[in-house]
Amino acid sequence: MVLSKFVAHIMCLLKGSCELLALDSIDRRILNQLQKAGRMSNADLADKVNLSASACHRRVQRLEVDGYIKDYVALLDPRKVGRSSTIFVEIALSGQADEVLDAFEREVAKIPDVLECHLMAGKSDYLLKVVAHDTEDFAQIHRRYLARLPGVAQMHSSFALRTVCKTTALPV
Repeated sequence: MVLSKFVAHIMCLLKGSCELLALDSIDRRILNQLQKAGRMSNADLADKVNLSASACHRRVQRLEVDGYIKDYVALLDPRKVGRSSTIFVEIALSGQADEVLDAFEREVAKIPDVLECHLMAGKSDYLLKVVAHDTEDFAQIHRRYLARLPGVAQMHSSFALRTVCKTTALPV
């Protein structure tokens, strides 16, 4: 069974056009543990998911190659780095032509204070998550970057008063 899954996986990679192998319960446990503590050693991870270290390492490598694990990052404390204000900015564009969308997306991706930008369905075209030191800093970000974005017809900003819950862990 394991060999046939491996062969299917290799064939899938060679073809370049196939669905990824389904996650089993061990893969899910590995992903859950890594989302909680991505720097844990392979030995600790293997203990937590009840596998040998070598089997755990092989699975993690496969999850990386298959793209389930995109990257390993350090999550910073926004207060410690002076970015304690979170602002959500709703943007409506003047049009929906590909050129307008492409120009907007190209320019918004260059703004270092924008953590996320989502193309939306509904009254706004885009929703941005922006971080700033405080309201004065956001005013500067707004003047320097946001107000100069191409194709913007309307912009509405909302300051988060407090983060009630926040996670980067996806349910798997």
